[in-house]
Amino acid sequence: MNQEFVLGKLSELMAWDDEKSRREFAWLRLMSRMKYDGYQEFLAGMRFIESLTDWLQQFKPEHRGIAYDFIKENLVFISLAEMRHLVELFYPETVQPRLIREVAQRRKIPPYRVWADAAAATEYTNLLRKSLFLELSDGGRIDIFRRANAGLIGNEQIVTAPRINEEKWRDLLKDLRNDTKDGTSRFAFVYLVDDFTASGTTLLRKEADKWKGKLCRFWEDVSKGDIAKEIFEDDWKLCVHHYISTVQSETTFKQRDADLRNESGSDNWFRTIEFSYGMQLPSEFAVREETLHAFRALIEGYYDDVIIGNNDHMKKGGEDARYGFGKCGLPLVLEHNTPNNSIALLWSETCGADGKHAMRPLFRRRQRHS
Repeated sequence: MNQEFVLGKLSELMAWDDEKSRREFAWLRLMSRMKYDGYQEFLAGMRFIESLTDWLQQFKPEHRGIAYDFIKENLVFISLAEMRHLVELFYPETVQPRLIREVAQRRKIPPYRVWADAAAATEYTNLLRKSLFLELSDGGRIDIFRRANAGLIGNEQIVTAPRINEEKWRDLLKDLRNDTKDGTSRFAFVYLVDDFTASGTTLLRKEADKWKGKLCRFWEDVSKGDIAKEIFEDDWKLCVHHYISTVQSETTFKQRDADLRNESGSDNWFRTIEFSYGMQLPSEFAVREETLHAFRALIEGYYDDVIIGNNDHMKKGGEDARYGFGKCGLPLVLEHNTPNNSIALLWSETCGADGKHAMRPLFRRRQRHS
């Protein structure tokens, strides 16, 4: 679609004068080119400016300025380049310092002495080989991680699926022992990697007195028979890393982990779980019911509860999705999809049946749960 034509329609829709139009067009062209046009879920022939124009039409004229200002001032869009950067930083900023601390603790030396001590440096290399990296979902970008660390981390240490059967575990162990030339070697660290967590529900939650989530499934896999004793060192460490996290997610996860541990006992859950992230969104980042009063009125008023409907997954986050799954209230869009933890006005699309408001998405979301 001709961008100049669409910009003209947007100016008319927003009732901008010539000076205002020139100023906003410059910002829109820049942000579209640098970021927003890279969103992967736009329909064919549509990019950000077209989508924004369509999105704004759902609001009454007196509300369009509020909606536009919110996008301009509050929306955070994580581009492909920015996500790649977070993936590339995972090893040097998270994995390497953690292994250095472990070597220093084992050898009873300060961390800064590890590289100056030949034996400690050798132990670091050995410990790195005893580390596994498992992708919790396709958002884990494990392919980028592998290429960024070629020569440091071998393909035999990287697994592209979180569910591993016993035969695969033994293949991984065989490769480890061949590389280390030690028939007794076992894994010391396991990193579970994903792109994003906001509520912590996908990782760990309790439903009808039963614990569920990705960590529960991983526990089921490693606790079968004596597989854990065969594959892992006695004091092995489980580390859960997300490239982007929220304070809410970390707080919720740690509380649920403690609750499960108290209920199940030390023999029926992981001995320790270490939580890390590449970037953490602060609590004040979210749109809450007590903040941004003008835009909050739009969140409340332009809503169709059909997005909850019979969607059992969405109901796990509450009976109201105005502020997204788990009421996280995030003004966040990732380049490959919009999290359902973001406010519904950004991603929801409904037909407006029974006289309800027909919601139009600015960044159409690809549903991963039904």
